[in-house]
Amino acid sequence: MSSTSIAPSERQVRLILIGSAMLLVLGLGIRQSFGLFLTPVTRDLAITAADFTMALAVQNIAWGVSQALVGMIGDRYGLRMTMMAGAVIFTAGLATMAIAQGTLALLISGGLIGIALSCTATSLTMSAVVRAVSPARRTMTLGIVSAAGSLGTLIGPLTTQSVLVHAPWQMAVWLFVFASLAMLPAAFLAGGADKIPAPVTEATSMRQVLGQAMRNRQFLVMSTAYFVCGLNLVFLTTHLPTYLAMCGQDPMLSAASLAIIGGVSSVGSLATGWLGSKYPKHVLLGILYILRSLMIAGYFILPPTPASTLMFAVAMGLLWWPGLVPLVGGLVAEIFGTRYMATLLGISFVVHQAGSSLGAWGGGVILDMLGSYDRAWQIGTLIGCAAGLLQILAGGPTPKRDTTPAPALATT
Repeated sequence: MSSTSIAPSERQVRLILIGSAMLLVLGLGIRQSFGLFLTPVTRDLAITAADFTMALAVQNIAWGVSQALVGMIGDRYGLRMTMMAGAVIFTAGLATMAIAQGTLALLISGGLIGIALSCTATSLTMSAVVRAVSPARRTMTLGIVSAAGSLGTLIGPLTTQSVLVHAPWQMAVWLFVFASLAMLPAAFLAGGADKIPAPVTEATSMRQVLGQAMRNRQFLVMSTAYFVCGLNLVFLTTHLPTYLAMCGQDPMLSAASLAIIGGVSSVGSLATGWLGSKYPKHVLLGILYILRSLMIAGYFILPPTPASTLMFAVAMGLLWWPGLVPLVGGLVAEIFGTRYMATLLGISFVVHQAGSSLGAWGGGVILDMLGSYDRAWQIGTLIGCAAGLLQILAGGPTPKRDTTPAPALATT
């Protein structure tokens, strides 16, 4: 059974891509800035680092756990409705954080923001982009949209730290609330992908696809390695500002570092989008994980300086999460097609966010117990290298057996 999909107009494609990029700019830009609040919030509310990072862990858990369900809702009932609902929840979660007086409100805020990110900043956005373009343009377009979205992670931390220097932390959160209002029209535009039916090559139900995914070695390996990706990245965004403050560095250095990571990640997204269209995606993913781990070890093993910190930020930006988007999205589309892509990306993202939660909360626990981050980065480096090797060695397709019959031997 086969069917052909109606090709969208250039205007449709342009609006979908603009809306998707805007969602990433706002969602990821705000998320990239939360680590800057650790010191002022814990001081103002008289809570521990572990309390604050627990709220960020809840955010990441909610993002991961809800992602698969949100993906199913988007696949079944439409991307537009789901993403617009997420935009409203995002604003509510930020407003809850702005009026927080203790840990409980921060936990509630984290849960709401996590659910909202599921609807706006990851698999649904990628699904909208993939539906809008042809398979030949898929990986490169994912890289371009991710690169545009990385601008938010450049602007967000710099703006946040500038406000925190001159005003209470609540003022910075209220600025986030007003910025998040723009996510509603962005979601409406990106949701135009609902009008573009995914090509169907065979009658496969969601249940069948999910069953295939749970037995597919490539998908399982990719998801397992994705756990370590989340752990290392969220550990850095959450704890790098505090680490630099402990080392006596200027608070603006941490904001500048996070901003540079975000800005340079746009270059990484374009690079992986281009490379992913030419080379095996699972190998590129593994190389990214290993290089990232080596960069973390090289930075933390020596006392930080402004120069080394900014160089580290540039290097990590090239290897940051947006650079994985075209590889992970392209790999899932290659294996399973695009019909239930949001659901499948959601499932893999549950594992990613489990790692993110552990990176945020575990780093806070280690800091409270040992007074330093040494054990945290050492553990992250070791498992990051292991994940990269696993992805390279076991994450590729199964070689096809040669079933061509051997030629008969000549007889005399």
